[in-house]
Amino acid sequence: MSLLDSITFNEAGLVPAIAQDAITGRVLMMAWMNEEAVLHTLNTGFAHYYSRSRQKQWKKGESSGHVQEVKEMYLDCDGDTLLLKIKQTGPACHTNRASCFYQQKQDSTWVTIEEPLK
Repeated sequence: MSLLDSITFNEAGLVPAIAQDAITGRVLMMAWMNEEAVLHTLNTGFAHYYSRSRQKQWKKGESSGHVQEVKEMYLDCDGDTLLLKIKQTGPACHTNRASCFYQQKQDSTWVTIEEPLK
């Protein structure tokens, strides 16, 4: 069975992919991949995703330069989620923060715990 055949894509042909810093272990972002994005990632060593809003595959950092070099790639036990351990260049979040997970639940509200990079 090929690497691609082992992945269970959802009804829309997508699989969630979690990008995690390979050194610190911090979760940086979650995005979707289709078969084309997985293949481009495997072939180039850089993370490619599928944009549901734009309906197209894209390379992370193609316009910003904030690319993700994939160091390791894992498939979960159900075959329906990917984990990419990456070397991030620049911020991972489109808000110019290191991680997309910059809001923390505190009591009954979300509090911003990380400001955008300058």
